[in-house]
Formats: sequence, C-alpha cells, structure tokens
Amino acid sequence: MSRTPLVLVHGNPESAVIWGPLIGELDRADAFALSPPGFGVPAPRGFEPSMTAYRDWLAAQLELFGAPVDLVGHDWGGIHVAVLAMSRPDLIRSWASDALGVFAPDYAWHARAQRWQQEGAGEASVREIWGGDLEQRLSVASSLGMTGRMAERVAAGMDPEMGGAVLKLLRSARQPAMAEAGRLLPGAAERPGLALIALDDFGRASGTVEQHEWAAQRSGAKVARLAGVGHWWPEETPAPVAAALTTFWAELPDPAEVPAADYRG
Repeated sequence: MSRTPLVLVHGNPESAVIWGPLIGELDRADAFALSPPGFGVPAPRGFEPSMTAYRDWLAAQLELFGAPVDLVGHDWGGIHVAVLAMSRPDLIRSWASDALGVFAPDYAWHARAQRWQQEGAGEASVREIWGGDLEQRLSVASSLGMTGRMAERVAAGMDPEMGGAVLKLLRSARQPAMAEAGRLLPGAAERPGLALIALDDFGRASGTVEQHEWAAQRSGAKVARLAGVGHWWPEETPAPVAAALTTFWAELPDPAEVPAADYRG
C-alpha cells in the first residue's frame, strides 16, 4: 500500500514544534508540519493575514506535493484545514480538524478573541501577551492552560509579529464571517473528514460539543469524541488522537486505487 503524505497545520499561539509528540505516536517520520505565515515563521512581504489569505497559502503549499494529502489541523490550524476542505477538496485525500464548532451559526468567539477584534483593546492585549520577555511569555502560556514542555515551546516562539498576525486574522473572522463560512461546510463532504472533539477542552474556544457535532454533520465528517483530551492535546495527550486518526485513515481507500483525475480541480 502506498502512503499518503501527512500534513499538519498548527494554530495560535503555536509553532510547528508542538507536533513532535503526535508524530512520535503515529511513527511518521515523513510527516510535514506547516507553519502559517506569522505563526512560527516570518510572513512573506505583502502578506496580509486573513482567513482567505491563509486558505490560499495552504492551497499553494499542498499543490507542491503533486498528490493528495491527509490534512490535520489544530486550533486555528483546524479552521484553515476545514476552509481548505470546503474550497479545494481536490488537494486532499482526507481532512481532520478539532475546530469545526466555530462554523456553527450560533458560535460566539471567546472573550480574549473578542478583545483582539476590538480596535485599541486588541492592540493593548497583544502588547501584553506577545511583547514581554521569555519569562512573561511563559506566564501567558501557563495562563492559557499549557504546562511543561508545551508552555516552554510555545513561549519560545511567541513574538510581536505573531501578535500582529493574530489581530488581523481575528478581525477577518468577526461574526458573521464564521457563520457565513459555515454555509460552505457541505463542500468539505467531497473528501472524508474527521471531527476531533476534545471533551476536556473546558474553555470551548472552538465551540461546544453540540456545535462541533452540528458542523460535522453538515460536512459529512465522522466524529471522534476524545475523553481525557484537552485543548493542547498535540503536546499533552497525543495518544488518543493518534489512535483516532489511525483508525480513520485505515478505513480510507489506498490512494493508488483512486484515479488521479479524481483529485483535480
């Protein structure tokens, strides 16, 4: 059986290093971790962060593979993955996201995101979170619920450029933008999808369990309800997610058995 490339996309305020534990659980030395511009890597000159810009960036990255990929996203990476699945299913064999709840029509951004979406208050929050020294950034990471290596790795990658990207990205996603994007969820059903629901994500930044399940139904995605798994699972609890992904992929057809024309836009 041929192996489909595995592509991972992280979120905010992370960098690609968070994927190490999951890659280890999957035993996938051939996995590719992509960092959205401004989040762990510098943004290209002229890049203006928005949901549309990140959709186009991700599509351009996947086109380089020349073959369909299995795409997995966490946090904002999960949003990017879902938007890509809605618009460019020709680039993927499958997709998995832990952030589908944001597309529900009754989703409301969490309090910190709503502050970032406000002029003035958002800039002040970004200076507080991304403008300090490493010790201050570690304190911020801990306040977000991260522990141990996760907090250290995330804090090391946080910088003012990331804070600026957060402001522009979140402002592009003010409601009703997410509800409008959710109308396109049926397009993601063209490829097999998996909704990863972290049942111990008590902050519910990406929506309630019911909102995740609503979006999964609309997108034709299977649902993995993950007990004992919190928001920062890529570092803290990767094993249950790795098991869910492995089971999901095992049920998919060998990519060699799918005509290449089926993946063309």
